[in-house]
Amino acid sequence: MKGTILVVDDDTAIREAMKIYLEQDNYLVLEASDGVEALELLEEHTIHLVVMDIMMPNMDGIMVTYKIRQEKNVLILMFSAKSEEVDTIQGLQVGADDYLTKPFRPLELTARVKSLLRRYMNLGEYEARDADVLSVRGLSLNRTDKIVVVDNREVYLTKTEFNILELLMSHTGQVFFVQHIYESIWHETGFNVENTVSVHIRKIREKIEVDPKNPEYLKVVWGVGYKVEK
Repeated sequence: MKGTILVVDDDTAIREAMKIYLEQDNYLVLEASDGVEALELLEEHTIHLVVMDIMMPNMDGIMVTYKIRQEKNVLILMFSAKSEEVDTIQGLQVGADDYLTKPFRPLELTARVKSLLRRYMNLGEYEARDADVLSVRGLSLNRTDKIVVVDNREVYLTKTEFNILELLMSHTGQVFFVQHIYESIWHETGFNVENTVSVHIRKIREKIEVDPKNPEYLKVVWGVGYKVEK
């Protein structure tokens, strides 16, 4: 088998059609009818790619993506109707890797799946994401030695600042909600924590950015959260 793919859609006919085409390409295919079932299967199986509709009952694809990205680096390919373009953009912002617009041809689906899996598995992206050293252009973070270097210049971060930057650099391009950042770093439920997080973000920028007001690395996505630019 080339890999395991989880197909998530509340429409049985769509799931079955995708399964047929993907199995023809020698992938092992699992099915989930909603987001809750998808999260359960992700805990029970080693899955390389999730192919998921945005609009689903119980838990939509955007929330599923957000929950997956709290713990896993599994690939996510979303699909949606053209009328759901705004939702698609939000899905990409919270961590989806790619998307398809319905209706799409079977060959388009299989080609996109092959491209994603080849990019991440054959080129070793999974290993890179979990490496001891995280790098984004001139910025690097050494998880083992707790060192941050910007353009060959070592900078000192507090433990909290280091942990925030590590979280964001571990998922470059992914937008993290302020509450998610707070709960991941402080390990407690966060309410009205925007100011706490923003103060730490400002301090990190002052240390790693040439121009903190026009940051190259640590970006804000207004109304959503923060990310480290790819």
